[in-house]
Amino acid sequence: MAYSTTVATAPLPRRASLRLLAVSLFFGLASLAWGYNIGIMATIYVHPGFIKSLHKPSKAITGLITSIYYVGTWLSYLFVSHPLADRFGRRVAAATGVFVTVIGAAVQCASSGKNGVAQMVVGRIICGFGLAIVSTSVPLYQSEISPAKHRGRYVVINHVGLVAGLAIAFWVGYAMSHWETTRGNYYGWRVSMALQFIPEAIFLVGVFMCPETPRWLVENNRPKAAMKNLAWLRSLNPNDDLLLTELKQIKEDVAQRRIATDQSWTVLFTNRPLFNRLWRASLLQFMAQMCGNTSMKYYLPSIFMSLGIERKLTLMIGGIESTLKIGCTVIDTWLVDRYGRRLTLVISCFVMSLALLLNGALPIAYPNNVNHAADYVCIIFIFIYTFGYSVGFGPAAWVYGSEIFPTNFRARGLNIAASASSIGSVISSQTWPIGMNNIGSKTHFIFMITNFVSAFVIWFLYPETTGRTLEDMEALFNKDYLTRATSIEEPDRYSDLNEGEGEG
Repeated sequence: MAYSTTVATAPLPRRASLRLLAVSLFFGLASLAWGYNIGIMATIYVHPGFIKSLHKPSKAITGLITSIYYVGTWLSYLFVSHPLADRFGRRVAAATGVFVTVIGAAVQCASSGKNGVAQMVVGRIICGFGLAIVSTSVPLYQSEISPAKHRGRYVVINHVGLVAGLAIAFWVGYAMSHWETTRGNYYGWRVSMALQFIPEAIFLVGVFMCPETPRWLVENNRPKAAMKNLAWLRSLNPNDDLLLTELKQIKEDVAQRRIATDQSWTVLFTNRPLFNRLWRASLLQFMAQMCGNTSMKYYLPSIFMSLGIERKLTLMIGGIESTLKIGCTVIDTWLVDRYGRRLTLVISCFVMSLALLLNGALPIAYPNNVNHAADYVCIIFIFIYTFGYSVGFGPAAWVYGSEIFPTNFRARGLNIAASASSIGSVISSQTWPIGMNNIGSKTHFIFMITNFVSAFVIWFLYPETTGRTLEDMEALFNKDYLTRATSIEEPDRYSDLNEGEGEG
């Protein structure tokens, strides 16, 4: 269609760019709360007031508190996140996720006494349930309000918000570590947890001042509202040809999707070419958590303290490490397009493997912190590990999964794949504290091997997707696909194939 190119390459008015940036940044507040909620737990685990309130929880208990969060995310990804966003809109979904997170955080703040562990567990499940909705509805909103040419720059704000939340959490934890009075020990970790209410409250107050996405409005038979919102987002007159063309494009895409989606989502499992995409996206999300990043997020201060570093200093180093992640994440938005998804992911795995090898081996060679130079090398390679993750698995796993599914199965496919990341996070967050308690620094070798194996799995089983159109994706995962122009009257349909058909 000739008009597609015109819309895709048309320059965006400056006012429209500012509006898109403002709205995307505002939704980034929800992502920031998501990152903060995860990151603050790392500082709380080493807070003396938290340890006292929960009666000196064992490593197994802290592992339970960490991993149970991902049970909530898993349930939400599979059963709530996608239908909520489709039925009630992206804004309502994001607001619901944030509101549920507020409830979960409040339960955690009140944790104390003999029921303290149970309250923390319940609070973490609730937070996981809410933040899973946030993690899918925010990038969905950002992608649907953005023109195709500029989509990447606005959607990446979601991940930048997440990483910024992690960094802020560590700096808050560092600040609270200086509140060493009796009141500070009791309230310090609770105040740290409660500070997330600030961005969450701002988001809940302002979210409905933002326009709903034109695509969702069209899908729900509200074309006039879609026209109004699209005109505001593009800063164009409602009668502008470019605006009318883009709206027409959205309507045609929605119409095609309606024709195609009379098929059940189970076809993702029964159709070989679709299943080829589903297992790759799911396995990639699983490997992205089993690489050890989940453990680094939650137990970084504990790792530094095991190297003989004082608690306050560990929190400051954690703040620096998390802050550097922001820059690394921005760099990755260029690397994945310049050098490809597959090469970026493979190099990421090898860098993380090397860092984990040294962090496992040096404490064995120099036990009980007898060699401070070895401890400093471990710290340096933790930063190198962070660089490896942030320029590879961090954003690239989501990029790969989001672009390989056909439009009518993209949301469902992504949610199923994301549920695999929850499973990986549960395993990873349980492995770390129990492993450190029983085999010490050798625990690093478990994640080192996982990264090493992941590199070869990605290189040999994952085709490169960089620069490919959606039609190319179909041919990439289905060797029997016949290239043709798709129309509203003739949408892509998928049926069960024999076992041997389609690329493995």
